[in-house]
Amino acid sequence: MPTPTAVIDDVIFIADLDPISATDHMWDAVDNGQEFCVCHDIPTGPAPTVPRDGSFFQTQTGGTTGTPKRIRRSHASWIKSFDQNVSMFGLSPDDTYAILGRLGHSLSLYAAIEATHIGAEIHFLSHCTVTDISDVGVTVIYATPSQLRRFRNGTAPKVRHIFCGGGTLDAATRDTISARFPNADIREFYGASETSFITMSDADTPDGSVGRPYPDVNLDIRATADGIGEIWVQSPYLFTDYADGARALDWVSVGEIGRLTDGYLFISGRRDRMVTIADQNVFPEQIEQAIRDQRGVNDICVIATPDPSRGHVLRAYVVGDVDVDMLRDQLRDRFGSLIAPKTINVVTDLPKTASGKHDLQRIAEWPHDP
Repeated sequence: MPTPTAVIDDVIFIADLDPISATDHMWDAVDNGQEFCVCHDIPTGPAPTVPRDGSFFQTQTGGTTGTPKRIRRSHASWIKSFDQNVSMFGLSPDDTYAILGRLGHSLSLYAAIEATHIGAEIHFLSHCTVTDISDVGVTVIYATPSQLRRFRNGTAPKVRHIFCGGGTLDAATRDTISARFPNADIREFYGASETSFITMSDADTPDGSVGRPYPDVNLDIRATADGIGEIWVQSPYLFTDYADGARALDWVSVGEIGRLTDGYLFISGRRDRMVTIADQNVFPEQIEQAIRDQRGVNDICVIATPDPSRGHVLRAYVVGDVDVDMLRDQLRDRFGSLIAPKTINVVTDLPKTASGKHDLQRIAEWPHDP
């Protein structure tokens, strides 16, 4: 079936159902000096008119808490980071990239374009196994933690770089991936569709940190008295504007809260997920991380529900084989009975957005005890 495309307001929108066909359309757009957007669903209406000179393209945000936004960025903003990665990690035309997700997800699109830019080989390997990766000689993987958790068996010794973004890489998954890819340098990075790379981990990154600022990135923690505050970013890798016409500023925030300690960035959670429980500010992400570190947990999402006496209560949804009573006791010991989740529900799966992140809106609509 031909890949659906549509031209709206001089932008060619390319459906990402077939990655090879979508890539062909994408490079045709580049050759013709046309702005493009690889997306899951082609929009039906015109976008606001802005200058189109072919030096920009569009990607989508993750859409974790709502409808994904389309953002515009310059070709140059990604090319700068391609060149940085070549310099830092020795990426070359001899490498072979595995693309694990759909090209409508900006991480997959970034990896595909970086590989093309440096002349590396690309394999689109959705739902692949470690054996599949080994068979085609993959050396570089960009992936989310959820994608990496699929790899439970086999080894692929030729993989030399794994770049993990889009979520927290827990210790159990890191240990598993280290065994599956014994020669890989595993780097966790923090960033967003609007910012590209913000930080990158290194061998000295302390537990709980997402690393030091990526080259040429400036961070400003617009902080409260305790040093924790909203993270603002300035760099040459920032996006230009949203497709609805809202322009980026010199400094950009993606709404996350954190702190800098000895040059390393620590993330508390998203500003729009922070809730008040018994007069304390609580980030569900911190509870999620504590649960994720437990043996037998494959996936976890914590949702806050309004409560007349506490302000909010938390509900945890766990995928895996866990002792619920023991987990509840551990969380109460660590966070206190008011903040620990009121309910812990073991489920078979958690719904995801197209970018592979938890669909918080759908999960929040579940019954309290599914």
